[in-house]
Amino acid sequence: MTFAIVADSTPFLVEAFAQAGADDTLIKHHPGQCDEATMIARIAGYPVVVVNETKVTAAVMDASPALKQVLFLGTGAANFVDLPAAAARNIPVHTIKGYGDRAVAEHTIALLFAVYRDIPAQNASIAAGGWDGAPIGELSGKTIGLVGLGAIGSEVARMCHALGLNVIAWARRPIDLPGVEQVDLDTLLARADIVSPHLAYTHETANFLDAKRLRQMKPGAVFINTARAELTDEAELLAMLRDGHLAGAGLDVFTAEPLPADHPLRSAPRVVLTAHTGWQSPEAIARLIGNAVAILERERTALGV
Repeated sequence: MTFAIVADSTPFLVEAFAQAGADDTLIKHHPGQCDEATMIARIAGYPVVVVNETKVTAAVMDASPALKQVLFLGTGAANFVDLPAAAARNIPVHTIKGYGDRAVAEHTIALLFAVYRDIPAQNASIAAGGWDGAPIGELSGKTIGLVGLGAIGSEVARMCHALGLNVIAWARRPIDLPGVEQVDLDTLLARADIVSPHLAYTHETANFLDAKRLRQMKPGAVFINTARAELTDEAELLAMLRDGHLAGAGLDVFTAEPLPADHPLRSAPRVVLTAHTGWQSPEAIARLIGNAVAILERERTALGV
């Protein structure tokens, strides 16, 4: 019997698991995201479900008596797995940390350059036969405020320091990172030319940068988000782009993904959008799936399946 099922696989996941040495006795793939009823049908009889972007709800757990464990392919399991329900049912939820820290940090910097140098708009103008451009300015000497300074935030801080930015940060714990000044959140929002959140999404951090806090950013600031859309008030960000409070924004995460075709962010001014690809690189995918296979092999041995 196959040990685990990827309930919402993709072609690149199938290939990545194969390259990592996972055979048919370890894992099986079902393609595509699915609704709750389809999820229940797909995982029936499997001791472990591996999820990418589909929710594992309390109802799914209750309808799946064979289910012993959940493996989420990432760090932010709270977005896709009902963690309190899993804990109440003694179903461990495994996550994979650290695999994409460098990729996300590089994507953060890429979005920052793209916004500051007006690259996408210039490319679109030239492709259409025009010759326009409006860079915001130079990054050197500007102040970036990092909200959260975990592994990704620390990587971003090091890159920004090397680029000549002044780096300030808010964090729950004391900061011991050269070149980073720890400040309270109000000070960060008031001083920063660029604000970039790097918090894990939990019930405590949901809407952490709400409308009131976003409006504390100084006029002409830039907002970058490669963390989670749920950390912010997306509607307020849109309003701030439209009324000019923000000079620009670079967003890799959205409350609805894929971003609906008619979503107003698609036509918002001075915004650069990417398709939640901040974590993606061949190197990061190899680390992610390699760690996933190691977890599955370990748990198969432990469960004696």
